[in-house]
Amino acid sequence: MTDETVLWRLLEGALDDPFAVLGCHVEADHLVWRCFLPWAHHVEIVGRYDDLEVLCTPSAAAGHGYFVGRAPGQSVPDYRLRVHHAGGMTILEDPYRFPPVLGELDVYLLAEGTHLQAYEKLGAHPQLRDSIPGVGFAVWAPNAAAVSVVGDFNDWDERRHPMRFHPACGVWDLFMPGLAAGATYKYRIRGKNGEILPLKADPCALAAELPPRTASVVAAEARHIWADRPWMETRVARQGRDAAIAIYEVHLGSWRRRWSDGGFFSWREFAEELIPYVKGLGFTHIEVLPIGEFPFDGSWGYQPIGLMAPTGRFGDADGFRAFVDACHQAELGIIVDFVPAHFPSDAHGLVHFDGTALYEHADPRQGFHHDWNTLIYNYGRREVANYLIAAALSWFDRFHIDGVRVDAVASMLYLDYSRAEGAWIPNAEGGRENWDAVRFLQRLNEAILDRFPGALTIAEESTAWPGVTRAVAEGGLGFVGKWNMGWMHDTLRYFSRDPIYRGHHQSDLTFGLLYAFSETFILPLSHDEVVHGKGSLLTKMPGEPGQAFANLRAYYGFMWGASGEEAAVHGWRVCPAPGMGPRSRARLASAR
Repeated sequence: MTDETVLWRLLEGALDDPFAVLGCHVEADHLVWRCFLPWAHHVEIVGRYDDLEVLCTPSAAAGHGYFVGRAPGQSVPDYRLRVHHAGGMTILEDPYRFPPVLGELDVYLLAEGTHLQAYEKLGAHPQLRDSIPGVGFAVWAPNAAAVSVVGDFNDWDERRHPMRFHPACGVWDLFMPGLAAGATYKYRIRGKNGEILPLKADPCALAAELPPRTASVVAAEARHIWADRPWMETRVARQGRDAAIAIYEVHLGSWRRRWSDGGFFSWREFAEELIPYVKGLGFTHIEVLPIGEFPFDGSWGYQPIGLMAPTGRFGDADGFRAFVDACHQAELGIIVDFVPAHFPSDAHGLVHFDGTALYEHADPRQGFHHDWNTLIYNYGRREVANYLIAAALSWFDRFHIDGVRVDAVASMLYLDYSRAEGAWIPNAEGGRENWDAVRFLQRLNEAILDRFPGALTIAEESTAWPGVTRAVAEGGLGFVGKWNMGWMHDTLRYFSRDPIYRGHHQSDLTFGLLYAFSETFILPLSHDEVVHGKGSLLTKMPGEPGQAFANLRAYYGFMWGASGEEAAVHGWRVCPAPGMGPRSRARLASAR
């Protein structure tokens, strides 16, 4: 490839094999350096430990910043770039002299779809290479023609840092020396046909800018020192089948705001306010609605862009670690809502990530969810399933969480979920079951429970699918618990009726007993019944205010005493009632 051809492809942002050209190469009996620095006046190659000094001259197309230097030699020396520019002179490391970010084992496992710690390799990670600090980037985009990492560090110029491609696993990587935590970045991806896609956020980013900004952020390495060993060592017993568990569900964005400016609480403020409040109510666990990074506040986190990044709305990742640690020291477990069912179609997200339907199905009869205007993951693609499983595991590994509530499981299990006749594609046997999703959920549960004994995996599943909490070895999905939506709907319907009519609807209370022991159920009064203008639980109760409160107290009492292993209450609106027992100290404080 001639220098003119290389320069043209660089200027087009279409250089697909930059390491074959840029950096230093032995050609015949000479060393040849090539670099692209459009802001430089001239460039010199200098040795790190010797007196090597080579002047790089501009290419024939002068002014474009493409420099070439030559010197006699048969082995690549340890060198740096001395760059002269309008602001003076800067010594730089050359990104194109460093080895790949991915090792051979990483490539093999990613290709196989079994790299359960992919969150440690994909994304952006501060690291040392040849004792040089920097950041390693890696992103899966197998159908791209070229990928560049862009950010403030290179003026968002796609020409400056094209990435290396690993065809065996479809991942592009690049080590950027001198870069540090806090840098903002995205990926510029070119499709196979040369089309330029919108700048993409990193699917495996560990931090992101606050909306409305959409860039990923290089996360700092964890500095929090954990002090929750007593909890972690007893978690298996605390969360076993015979343990008494009461779950307080909370949407952090609306639980409480600062009086001064209406802003979100920080993780430290939640530790100071939320933990003693929940502990005082007698609950054993806090379940937080999704806190993976998401662009739209109105989604309450249920349309995430970054499954591995705790939202920056409440602070950084170490702040979340400190919050979890404080919960554990107060003997409270933490459950996080996890959303592998669908993702939003925001242009900077996963949609057509590399110019093809990569994470989603190409056919909208499989890949588009009409109820939520979102896209559905292709669970049959091993890399996608691996991405989702690794994302879930990262929360347990990096943040010591105690469980996940998997959202919208019913929508995953059925190919015809909320679809009209003819608007869905049957499985190979002609049925409506999504066997790819079944296998994914089984793998997810096996991976979590194998690596983190005692963890809770809870399915938000509202149908009669058999064996949700049966072991995978016995043909089940392998969840520890199932959110009993049917019980909530039936009993809430009963308690919402005027008492004069309830005698004709006793089946609403008793119907749940017909199936109560077919699964390990969790009895919820969750956010599902108070969102989208449905009103609070109090406003659903009949009668005068005093009667409404009495009805609601009776309803809570019925829940605590009903058949089932655990109970969960949406914690947005509950407070302690003095004089009540620790398992039933809950009543509604006010209607919002």
